[in-house]
Amino acid sequence: MEITWEFNVTNTKRRIFDASFKLQIVQMIRTHGLSVVEVCHDMKLGETEVRRWLAQADAEQLGQPGIGKPLTGEQQRIRQLEAENRQLRGDVETLKKASAYFARELR
Repeated sequence: MEITWEFNVTNTKRRIFDASFKLQIVQMIRTHGLSVVEVCHDMKLGETEVRRWLAQADAEQLGQPGIGKPLTGEQQRIRQLEAENRQLRGDVETLKKASAYFARELR
């Protein structure tokens, strides 16, 4: 479990939770039947963020990307591959334009 602190423009602290911690919280709520309010109070977490984690986990379970950073390793890998795919498509377009330019120059 990793919790880091991030400072924003106004120099206020903001906690950053890693995906494994978020999944543990989601599993506590789902498997043990605890309420969101109980878990938030016990773990000193905000209800909004925990409810967002639950919605993200539900979306990922249905195979959808969800909103926010992926929680499961599978969704993290999918997002990584999608970003790589976008980059490669952009590279292909650039190469097509360059080859068309050089083909005109050789005429």
